[in-house]
Amino acid sequence: MADTYEKLIEDSIEISAPVDKVWSLVTDIPAMAKWSPQVVKSTVKGGVVKKGATFTNLNKQGIKRWPTAGKVVRFQPPAGATPGDFAFRIRENRTIWSFELEATADGGTRLTERRETPDGISGVSMLLTKVVLGGQEPFTDELRRGMRQTLERIKAEAEA
Repeated sequence: MADTYEKLIEDSIEISAPVDKVWSLVTDIPAMAKWSPQVVKSTVKGGVVKKGATFTNLNKQGIKRWPTAGKVVRFQPPAGATPGDFAFRIRENRTIWSFELEATADGGTRLTERRETPDGISGVSMLLTKVVLGGQEPFTDELRRGMRQTLERIKAEAEA
C-alpha cells in the first residue's frame, strides 16, 4: 500500500574501534552531514549535544532541499557492559532516529542505527513523502540505503 510505512528500519555494523570513540562520532550532530547521504548541514542550538538539546537539519534528495528540527531524547553514554544509547526526535514527522553502541568481546563496537515511529508519522510528512519524495516504499528504500551508507562511513572514520 502506498500510504503505509515501516514502523522500524534498522541496520548494524561491527566497528574495530572502542565504544567511547564511536560514541564521540555518533553524538557529533554537526558531523552527520559527512556520513548521512540525506543530511546537508546540522546546527545544534547552543553547540552542546546532550539530552534536551535541539538542532536544525537541512536535508536533501537530489536537487530537493528541506529543513527539519530535532531534539535529543536519549543520551546515555556507554558504561562498562551497559550499551550507549543516543536518540533524537524529528519534529516534523515524529520519527525517532537512534544509535545503540555495544562493546564487542574483541574491544570493538557493534553500532545499530534505527528509525522508529512510536507515534506514527505525521499526516503532512506522509503527504509530502507521497507527493514530493517519491512515495513511502521508494523513500523507505532510500532511507535504508542511506542508513547503511551512514554506518559504513562512521566505521571508516572510527577505524582510521
